[in-house]
Amino acid sequence: MQYQEINSKTIDSWCQEGWEWGRPITHEEYEAAKKGIWDVLLTPLRPVPHEWFGSLKGKKLLGLASGGGQQIPIFSALGAVCTVLDYSGEQCASEKLVAEREGYQVTVIQADMTKGLPFEDNTFDMIFHPVSNCYIEEVKPVFKECFRVLKKGGIFLGGFDIGINYILNDEQTEIVHKLPFNPLKDEKLYQDSIRNNEGIQFSHTLEEQIGGQLEAGFRLTNLYEDTNGEGRLREYNIPSFIATRAVKDP
Repeated sequence: MQYQEINSKTIDSWCQEGWEWGRPITHEEYEAAKKGIWDVLLTPLRPVPHEWFGSLKGKKLLGLASGGGQQIPIFSALGAVCTVLDYSGEQCASEKLVAEREGYQVTVIQADMTKGLPFEDNTFDMIFHPVSNCYIEEVKPVFKECFRVLKKGGIFLGGFDIGINYILNDEQTEIVHKLPFNPLKDEKLYQDSIRNNEGIQFSHTLEEQIGGQLEAGFRLTNLYEDTNGEGRLREYNIPSFIATRAVKDP
C-alpha cells in the first residue's frame, strides 16, 4: 500500500472519531459568512487576514487538500465558485453534506495532489491550501502544479508545519527525533507511525516550502507565524507553523 493510501484511510478514521479538522461548519456559521462575519484558518489558531483575499465574488477558487466542510462553504457563501480536491473520502463527504444542506454548488474531487492536479493551465483565481503537505514526501512538485493551474495574477495561500513538532515526544518535553522526519526512510519510525494511527507524516524545511514556491515562479507577498493549538510549545508561544501569501505575476 502506498503511503498516500495509508494517509487517506488514516484521515478517514480521524474524521469518524471527531477530528477537529473534519467537523463541518454549522448552518449558523454559513449564514454569518453570507452577512460578512467569517474567519478561516490555514494554520491551527491565527485567522487569515481578510485583505489576503480581496473580493471573492465570482472568483474560481481551488481548496487544495482542504476538504472537511470548513473553509469551502465560507468561500461559497462569499460568492466564490469553488472546487475542492482532497484524498479523504470522509472529508469529501463533508463538503457534499454542507453544500446540499445550504443549497450551493461545489465541485468535489477525491484525488491525490501528489499525482498532478487534474485541471487545465490557468484555471483558478485562487488556491487555498491549509496545513497538509506534512502528509506528502515531496512538496516542490505540488507548488509547480499550483503555479500551472493558477491564472496570471492568481493568489496562492498556504499553511505549513515548519518541522519542530516532529523532533519532540508526544508530551513535548524531550527531543527524540532527528530531522528530516521521514518514516519511509526509517523502518522503526514507519512501524511506530502505523501502530499509533498517525499516518505517514513528513517534516519539511522553510527552504523546501518557501523556497519551493519561489522556484515554482511565485512572488511572496506576505506571511505570518502561528503556534500549535495546545501543548507545551503553545504554552511557551513557540511558533511551529507559517502561513504564506504568494502571487503568480501577470
